[in-house]
Amino acid sequence: MRMIIEDFKESSCHYLDQGEEKVRKSFDFLDEEDVWKKPNTALNSMGNLLLHLQGNISQYIISSLGKNPDTRQRDEEFQSNPGYSKKKLLEDFSGTVAKAKEIIRNCPEEELLRIRRVQGFELSGTAIVIHVTEHLSYHAGQIAFWTKFLKEQDLGFYKGTNLNRKNE
Repeated sequence: MRMIIEDFKESSCHYLDQGEEKVRKSFDFLDEEDVWKKPNTALNSMGNLLLHLQGNISQYIISSLGKNPDTRQRDEEFQSNPGYSKKKLLEDFSGTVAKAKEIIRNCPEEELLRIRRVQGFELSGTAIVIHVTEHLSYHAGQIAFWTKFLKEQDLGFYKGTNLNRKNE
């Protein structure tokens, strides 16, 4: 069982790394003003999505799984442009992901199995990690799409990788 838990933790951290890298590569193509563009009132800017990801990761992993106070102010994540630079957004986001990975890697098995209430939902520690990983992937895909749309360019996520290889 211990090997399964350790594999779960490392696989989860790997996918958090992948999501962070996709966000970072997308942001490399963006100008400061691109970060805060909104295509319409029903959509969020990429800057707001990054603030939202930080809030989500903080509430679910850092607060709940890491047993830290829940200080999330979710509505503030969606303010039009709170004045953060692209560099500051990425630094804060990377720091949040790094702290989350540290908590995941050090999380005891009993905490991964324990049920707790987060944002009104009853979740086990493993469900929390899965939620955060999936949520990051979802919004990283939105950021990548919006970047490709704005810049009309492939972002090179899998450059040098043969994605047509068959399973062995």
